[in-house]
Amino acid sequence: MTAAAGAEQEVPLGADGMPSPGVLWEALEAVKDPELGYNIVDLGLVYDITKPVRGKVHVLMTLTSIGCPFAEAVQQHCALALTALPGVDLVEVEFTFSPPWSQEMIADEVLDELRAFGMPL
Repeated sequence: MTAAAGAEQEVPLGADGMPSPGVLWEALEAVKDPELGYNIVDLGLVYDITKPVRGKVHVLMTLTSIGCPFAEAVQQHCALALTALPGVDLVEVEFTFSPPWSQEMIADEVLDELRAFGMPL
């Protein structure tokens, strides 16, 4: 089963009428961390994505620091990216700081770019 996601692509839907976990992860790659400018998946900020009930997606993630002033913006961008997919009606973003985020969670290619820009990592 598939459904249109814009004019350019089809999104495959599972038996639950929702996109696969892989498609959900890919959608979150559109969400950029406002401070670092890289997507939240490659930065290692997303810990888990689940579909607890039909139409609902739960994202368990962290932020680069406790008290991040951009938490609400990140939460809203996650909801926008995921509800743009067929079958996703509600997105719940849960922030956790356990385990705490660290530079070791960043994808290697992003880590290399950040180092090339002179960030002390």
